[in-house]
Amino acid sequence: MQRAARKLILTPLIALLALIGFAAAPAQAATWSSCDQWGNWTSGNYTVYNNIWGSGAGAQCAWANSGSNFGVWAQHPDTGGIKSYPNSTRYVGKTISSLATLTSSYNVTVPSSGAYNTAYDVWDSGKTKEIMLWMNYNGAVGPIGSSIGNLTLGGHTWTVYVGNNGNNDVYSFVRTSDSSSGTVNILPILNWLRNTKGYISNFTVGDVQLGWEITSSSAGLNFQANSYSVSFS
Repeated sequence: MQRAARKLILTPLIALLALIGFAAAPAQAATWSSCDQWGNWTSGNYTVYNNIWGSGAGAQCAWANSGSNFGVWAQHPDTGGIKSYPNSTRYVGKTISSLATLTSSYNVTVPSSGAYNTAYDVWDSGKTKEIMLWMNYNGAVGPIGSSIGNLTLGGHTWTVYVGNNGNNDVYSFVRTSDSSSGTVNILPILNWLRNTKGYISNFTVGDVQLGWEITSSSAGLNFQANSYSVSFS
């Protein structure tokens, strides 16, 4: 998840742990890899980000064969607060009303331990409105804000939360059961927020991201997107 600028200086020890950790992860015949805090790589319409931004973060290394096939090895301490949001991003650049379709497919492999969520982050182009779609989660994590009830929309049933993180409004749709693969129809969700609830305007849709908000993974855990795509017209 993108946030207001934070300065996180990785110590030499953490940098060394990152290199050791990536070597300890299962070998990936990856086209690109990086243990840098802000490491990123663009392939076609997608950019993959390592994106370590939270306080108290540990080691994390990202890899990618494409914007659709990517992952990270992460070893973050068992403390509270999100440490990172490694993700793959596609920019849309169209207003909600001018979109006929906006869909995404996903297939992820996630660990059975640690504290994290697998989530879409959908932004307006000005980064003032954030729509999160939690596809699965594990451990002591939870969405920002208060629940306003359950809703079936976009091919999934969600519990919906409305809140603000101090920088922007956040609308979180948390699946009522975990899913590791499928398709989500994002446009009806945006239309519901705009037309039914009046929470958002006819904004220009900016980044559509899929990744993992990782709070803790002290054992050193692997997160992988086997496939991922964003389509719109």
